[in-house]
Amino acid sequence: MNFILFDEQVTHKRLLPFTFTRPISEIRIGIMTIREKWEKISGQKMTVITEDYLAVKYPMSFSKKEDNIWINGSVLPTPELFKNIKALKKNEDLKSEDTLIAVNSGSSKLENFVGKTKGKEWNGDPILKINNMWDIFSLNGKALELDYKLLTKGRKSAGVSKTNILIGKNIFIEKGAKLECVVLNASDGPIYIGKDSEVMEGSVIRGPFALCEGSTIKMGAKIYGPTTIGPHSKVGGEVSNSVIFGYSNKGHDGFLGNSVIGEWCNLGADTNTSNLKNNYSVVSVYDQASQKMVSTGLTFCGLMMGDHSKCSINTMFNTGTVVGVCTNIFGGDFPPKFVPSFSWGGAGGFTKYELEKAFETAGRVFERRHKEFDNIEKNILKEVFSMINSKD
Repeated sequence: MNFILFDEQVTHKRLLPFTFTRPISEIRIGIMTIREKWEKISGQKMTVITEDYLAVKYPMSFSKKEDNIWINGSVLPTPELFKNIKALKKNEDLKSEDTLIAVNSGSSKLENFVGKTKGKEWNGDPILKINNMWDIFSLNGKALELDYKLLTKGRKSAGVSKTNILIGKNIFIEKGAKLECVVLNASDGPIYIGKDSEVMEGSVIRGPFALCEGSTIKMGAKIYGPTTIGPHSKVGGEVSNSVIFGYSNKGHDGFLGNSVIGEWCNLGADTNTSNLKNNYSVVSVYDQASQKMVSTGLTFCGLMMGDHSKCSINTMFNTGTVVGVCTNIFGGDFPPKFVPSFSWGGAGGFTKYELEKAFETAGRVFERRHKEFDNIEKNILKEVFSMINSKD
């Protein structure tokens, strides 16, 4: 069998700005990305079918000899769910109410089988699915607990020195992680400390929490779960129920709550996000699919920031702010609740962030992580820049 993760078009648009630069299955929620979860459970490598301009970085592998199994990339896997998907016969699909979970198209491509398959209904536990950008943090606790079980089953945690205080049993430390004078409290959920990461002295962390490979928690940080810090990131200050995809920094004091931060972002010192309205009413956010404000149904919702975006010191973000890809925000007062991609400015107004200047910054940021900002990365941002400016 050949497994391919597909993007639901409607969901892909709802998840902008994060899906400007990645397929849905490359979103990190819990400890791993959605693709990594499917691969871990299945023991199979999986490719994706996504937007044409993303396909060079995320190519699809289609088989003419094996059955091709197409899996919804916005659905989070479980062993039982995968077992049912693997059991699909040619021309069968698996659905949960109106959600198409998977299709076995045999040696034909997915589009040839839309509406032509024999349906099977999923009758197991309710599926976990990302439909909107705020689902990434609101479902993060459940996803983190599932990932923790997957990654630690049958394994023994590395030891830590007696300078640390560990509360609860579900704490797993990977080899190479460094911790001294740290409080880890897993009473409310598991804590996972990744390979070659570091938690500096004085930090206090409550689970569920995940610190991924090569990341750093700065001195005296206060972190409330469910929170995930993706790989090769640096985080300080106060964080609550947030997800940072990876390669991003919040290195100083300031509050980040009920938020999602993409890759290659930087939050300046004393950046603060509001996650609760003064009147305690439900938060609305700007939906780029419908180009209007939509209700999240949540009373707590902070900042959604796309890849390659930055903000200066003392930046304040209002409740339910959405920031696009490659934005640079600075100055006093709150910026608008929606900042389009490739914007440069703040509350006083924005100008266009020119592509070449964005490339210069991205190149320097990649170099700091010993990575190359190559033509594949450039062409993705070029396409996003073109899409944004074609609407002007």
